[in-house]
Amino acid sequence: MQSSLKVFKFGGASLKDAEGIRHVGTILQGFKDETLVVVLSASAKTTNHLEEVVNAYFDQSGDIEAKLAIVRNHHQKILEDLFPQGHEVFSKVNDTFVEIDWIIEDEVHDTYDYIYDQIVSIGEMLSSDIVNAYLNSIGLKSQFLDARDVIRTDETWREGWVIWPDTEALMIEKVKPMLSNGGFVVTQGFIGGTKDNQTTTLGREGSDFTAAIFSYCLDASGMYIWKDVAGVLTGDPRIFDQVTKIDRMSYKEAIEMTYYGAKVIHPKTIKPLQNKNIPLYVKSFLNPEGSGTMVSEMEEPSYPPVVVVEGNQALLMISTRDFSFVAEHHLAKLFELFAEHRLMVNMMLNTAISFSVVVPYVKNRIEALSRIIEDEFSIVVEPGLELITVRHYLEDTISDLKSNKIVLLEERLPKTCQFVVKDAPRMIRKDA
Repeated sequence: MQSSLKVFKFGGASLKDAEGIRHVGTILQGFKDETLVVVLSASAKTTNHLEEVVNAYFDQSGDIEAKLAIVRNHHQKILEDLFPQGHEVFSKVNDTFVEIDWIIEDEVHDTYDYIYDQIVSIGEMLSSDIVNAYLNSIGLKSQFLDARDVIRTDETWREGWVIWPDTEALMIEKVKPMLSNGGFVVTQGFIGGTKDNQTTTLGREGSDFTAAIFSYCLDASGMYIWKDVAGVLTGDPRIFDQVTKIDRMSYKEAIEMTYYGAKVIHPKTIKPLQNKNIPLYVKSFLNPEGSGTMVSEMEEPSYPPVVVVEGNQALLMISTRDFSFVAEHHLAKLFELFAEHRLMVNMMLNTAISFSVVVPYVKNRIEALSRIIEDEFSIVVEPGLELITVRHYLEDTISDLKSNKIVLLEERLPKTCQFVVKDAPRMIRKDA
């Protein structure tokens, strides 16, 4: 049975500076008498900067401290803008940075993905330390919760798989008593913990999924994602002009859109909500009174064309060295290797002696795959591509999107068209 609990998620753009955090406080003032779990991402760009720290640590490039200083200085500036000197949150944030200091003082002796989780996860810890302290400072009762204590995962570093029975039990044991005390519970997105208390992350941009986990386990009445856009739009406003907002959307359509790469909602978010019929509201952080988009169980309305653009894609053209047919046993082996190297197949085409797939361009993973199959297969990698997906497509829309592009691969289904493109070379007429 659903409770009166609501789960709010604020992304990094909402927390980019002191002004943004004050605005979060203003939004939450309007819900001060309600029961809320507030899930927070890292402050804007912090995850990117911490990834650079991880890379510098593994490369032993000598500029680890300089890269970490960017993160320290950013959060120090936020602290100084929000709190008087001597506030206890300064030492709490400093203690959080010490967790990184301990790691980078040692020589590299763990895998990249494991170290990634231990360092990059600190971004969410920092933002939740600061926001929790700020909310209490303005009279909003707030309790800090370490998400690693309640979201139990396996040891798949950088893509932790949630162990749902353990997570539900921990939520009931630890979170429900906190909620009964009144006030908000402030916690982190993106992160979880193993049974051995090792930190994991749930996949890039995984804070939406965290909010869905809390919503599912605590039977929330609704989940709210606060974005810097008006709701779910028909395209990325940074790429396209004249995008429009979709007011209502079914779970099914939201799952399809996020599967194909729509960035407004993390792909894993919808299914836990659908399983318990919990509505999702995508609201504007900049215009809280706006209607946003509601995702729920509903009859499918008529949707306009929705365009999703995924950059940084690579086309892998794999063929047998002996010119034999690419048979089922070849495909079985290749897909096993795709899974092992965590290369998500976004599109594929099979011919007699070749198999082409489109995957995100993760250089080290593709190189590792290539080394394993090189005795049996030849592989040609073409990076720098875009995968364009159009739901509910019209021919005019497809034609416009292909303008000045070379189409390398295309596939059409009744409601979905996908094509992989690269920019066409410019033709310059010679002077007569």
